[in-house]
Amino acid sequence: MRILPYDQREAMFEIYSFCRAVDDIADDPGPRVVRCERLARWRSDIDAVYHGTPPSELAGLAEAVRTFDLKREDFLAVIDGMEMDVVTDIRAPDRATLDLYCDRVACAVGRLSVRVFGMELNLGRALAYHLGCALQLTNILRDLDEDAALGRLYLPKEALRAAGIPATEPAAVLARADAIGEACAPVVVNAKTHFGKAKAIMALSPRRVVRAPRIMSAAYSAILEALVARGFAPPRASVRLSRAKLLLIVLRNLL
Repeated sequence: MRILPYDQREAMFEIYSFCRAVDDIADDPGPRVVRCERLARWRSDIDAVYHGTPPSELAGLAEAVRTFDLKREDFLAVIDGMEMDVVTDIRAPDRATLDLYCDRVACAVGRLSVRVFGMELNLGRALAYHLGCALQLTNILRDLDEDAALGRLYLPKEALRAAGIPATEPAAVLARADAIGEACAPVVVNAKTHFGKAKAIMALSPRRVVRAPRIMSAAYSAILEALVARGFAPPRASVRLSRAKLLLIVLRNLL
């Protein structure tokens, strides 16, 4: 975000702050009914932004909405995605449910972001979809153990069954050293396909417009490759990009 011009950078910080706030509600260990109420208040606050009466703490977000014509339905989609995690712990969703989840928690954020970047509308929506799915699927593969600690498992039911894993309880699934890699393999392929399509879309746009998503794509592609190289059988060491690697990615896309 820091490489962006001032107005774009500030708008992205506002979008990120919103996403961070509702994501924290989803991950809070408190009662589900209370968290649903907190998300409902966010829906009311977003409505207030679009009615011209934003809460004072959302004045910056309201300015971003006006400047970049951000769409109300995308903010609400993000909230809906977080609510999917609050109403119940997602465990081995079918592919349709996983696709819906990715669209809400990642692609909707992409749809907001590409408006800030100034992309042509159709290319922007396509990039938001493919890069959003790629990033979220990479997150799912990276955070298997972290999500399991919260009682969640986002690997699709179809992939588990194909790998011979009938269980959906997170700890039991992740303990299957003989089969967990096979269950993750189609998710890896899906993520790589989305990364490839996102790269092709960005090649059609002026480089200055897609500099930020290029950096995100390169960074997450590197994380995905590191995950594949590490493997998915336990014990799973944490995968993070070094500062040097990230700096190299940034420099390549700035020069």
